[in-house]
Amino acid sequence: MVGDAQATRQRLLEAASREFAAYGIAGARVDRIAAAAKSNKAQIYHYFESKDGLFDAVFNALVADAVREVPLDVDDLPGYAGRLFDGYEAHPEVARLATWYRLERAGSQAPLESIIASNRHKVERIEQAQREGLLTTRYKAVDLLALVVHLASLWTATTPEFTTLVAGHSRADRRKIVTDAVAALLTP
Repeated sequence: MVGDAQATRQRLLEAASREFAAYGIAGARVDRIAAAAKSNKAQIYHYFESKDGLFDAVFNALVADAVREVPLDVDDLPGYAGRLFDGYEAHPEVARLATWYRLERAGSQAPLESIIASNRHKVERIEQAQREGLLTTRYKAVDLLALVVHLASLWTATTPEFTTLVAGHSRADRRKIVTDAVAALLTP
C-alpha cells in the first residue's frame, strides 16, 4: 500500500507540474490534475491540503531536483551557468513554473524555505571562494550568484519577437554566449 500511495503522490506531482507550467497557479484546475494523474481531487487535498500546497510541493521538488542535478561549482562558474542553461533547454517547464511563481506569489506568500536554504548555501560557497582568492570580489557574492543564474536563463526570458532577431543562433551559440558572459564577469 505504501508503494501505491507514493506512486499516486508522484503522479499527482507530475500532472500538477504540467498543469501549473501551462496555466499558472490561478489558472490550474485540480480536476484536470486529478484526471491527468488518474486519481481524484480528494487525494490532492489528502496529500497536499490545497492547490497552493500542491504548487509548493511541485516547486520544492523542482528546487531539490535543480540542486541535485546542477550543483554549484565555484571553481567553474561559467560551466555551472552552462549546465543551468542545459537544464532550461531540456526542461522548459522549469522556467515557466519559476515565472508563474514570481508572478503569482511575489509578496503574497511566505518565501519557500527550500529556496532560501539553497540560495544561502550557494552564496556562502561563493563568499568562501572569494575569501580564498578563487573568485573575483568585484561583485558581492549574492550579486554574482544572481548574475550567473540570470545569465543562464537569458534565452528563456526573451520575447518571441526578440527570438526572431537571433533565429540564426544555434543552441550551442546561445550556450556559449551564456558561458562567455559569466567568464567575463569573473575577470578582474
